[in-house]
Amino acid sequence: MLKNLAYKSLLLISLLLQANLAYGADGCEGAFPNPITDVCWLCMFPINIGGFSLTVANQQDSGPKPPLLCGCPAPPPIFIRPGLGVSYWEPARVSEVVRTPMCFPTLNGTKIGTSGAPRGTHSKTNDATGQAFYQVHWLQYPILNWLGIVIAQGACLVNETFDVAYISEFDPLWDDDELSFLINPEAALFANVPAQAACVADSVKAATTGFGIDSLFWCSGSQGSLYPLSGSQANHIGGIDSSLVLTHKMIYKLHRQFIAQDTSTPGAMCMTQPQPIMRKNQYKTQLLYPIPYNFKAFGFGATSIIWGAGREFPYKGEDFSYLVWRKRMCCAF
Repeated sequence: MLKNLAYKSLLLISLLLQANLAYGADGCEGAFPNPITDVCWLCMFPINIGGFSLTVANQQDSGPKPPLLCGCPAPPPIFIRPGLGVSYWEPARVSEVVRTPMCFPTLNGTKIGTSGAPRGTHSKTNDATGQAFYQVHWLQYPILNWLGIVIAQGACLVNETFDVAYISEFDPLWDDDELSFLINPEAALFANVPAQAACVADSVKAATTGFGIDSLFWCSGSQGSLYPLSGSQANHIGGIDSSLVLTHKMIYKLHRQFIAQDTSTPGAMCMTQPQPIMRKNQYKTQLLYPIPYNFKAFGFGATSIIWGAGREFPYKGEDFSYLVWRKRMCCAF
């Protein structure tokens, strides 16, 4: 019996290795994130609990602090359940920005099925800029639940499981700039020089404080403009910056489609609320693949010149995955 079990195990390992070689030959590479060494656990800070703030060096916060006391609706005879205001940064999602359709770097470089979606492309011009197109996947990644880490109970407790929440390959708006106009018609208001020049201020603030200006919602700081909300990047300089702005585009698109919601304002302390114009400082990102950067997470628009150097390289280093940190403000009972 043991011999049969060993034989079956060796056969399974052989099949997996052959599968991985096949995926690699098709341009799909990746690695399972290590939850201990690849995650920037200090990025959970600052943590505010009932007016008391816990912080560590080199970690920035954004937005208002939670109130000392709060209350959420409850069944009779309580009606209102009192609690303490809490805010913290939660590692909640993973964004994969890939060239090969249906390739999942987070799942060890596994290609799941096929699709008729276009493959990612890069092109450069004489001035070292160009255009690019990538597919993006949005994964639920409740690592706090997996590790049993509980910041607070009550409205702060989110019970989620790992899931593939959104795949751009099946979205006809993602590979067509004109069709994407259906969900972001306001893009016509920002296709002018003054609106784009305003993104300079967003870039400066993001570079100095780590977070951009929420009111300039059409800007992604150092990475340029968000519109159109599709997989194309008109100012491609490198894979790091293009993958960052496409992650930003995907989150904005999910907010516009009411899939992603507000979790970081006082109005969302008891339950999440629709937020069709995304508050971009609700999020910060940390590179997981191809080379993790586990020292700090950055708000959208922050420059990648220092931390992004050497993290893009040929073949295995041309797809990217980011751990997306989401700010939570909630009422703890």
